Amino acid sequence: SRPRSLCSPQGFLYTAPVREQGNIYKPNNKMMADELSEKAVHDVHTKEIDLVNRDPKHLNDDVVKIDFEDVIAEPEGTHSFDGIWKASFTTFTVTKYWFYRLLSAIFGIPMALIWGIYFAILSFLHIWAVVPCIRSYLIEIQCISRVYSICIHTFCDPLFEAIGRMFSSIRATVRKEI
Repeated sequence: SRPRSLCSPQGFLYTAPVREQGNIYKPNNKMMADELSEKAVHDVHTKEIDLVNRDPKHLNDDVVKIDFEDVIAEPEGTHSFDGIWKASFTTFTVTKYWFYRLLSAIFGIPMALIWGIYFAILSFLHIWAVVPCIRSYLIEIQCISRVYSICIHTFCDPLFEAIGRMFSSIRATVRKEI
């Protein structure tokens, strides 16, 4: 059979192709393939982002929630004029807000590009170098561990068993003398 359209009417990337044997991801299951073909497959790169809650995993809760009172505080007995205090508060808050927006407008996209490249390289190295090396090491060390285990059981177990039997006949008693 032929694959369905690459772009569904709902705007999703593609729907699951269906063969006579069933869904290519679930072979020999035609009914499930028909159900899946009705539902669109979402593309993770074009998912909707939440413009209200921009830190859903609370990564920056302890870092960037800095208010005027966290930075500037006047102790009892040392107060500036109320107008100066209010103007300072407004200046601090507005400056922090707009300067962050200005910096993110200038450097946000280049930094996103740099971090995207960095994490792509990190993912690539992890997937194609680190995990295969660790798996290879574990396979290699399994052979060595079997030889090591045989040596321990052959030479050390009888020695420790003999020493244990030798010291098992020792009896210790404690007496209190007055």
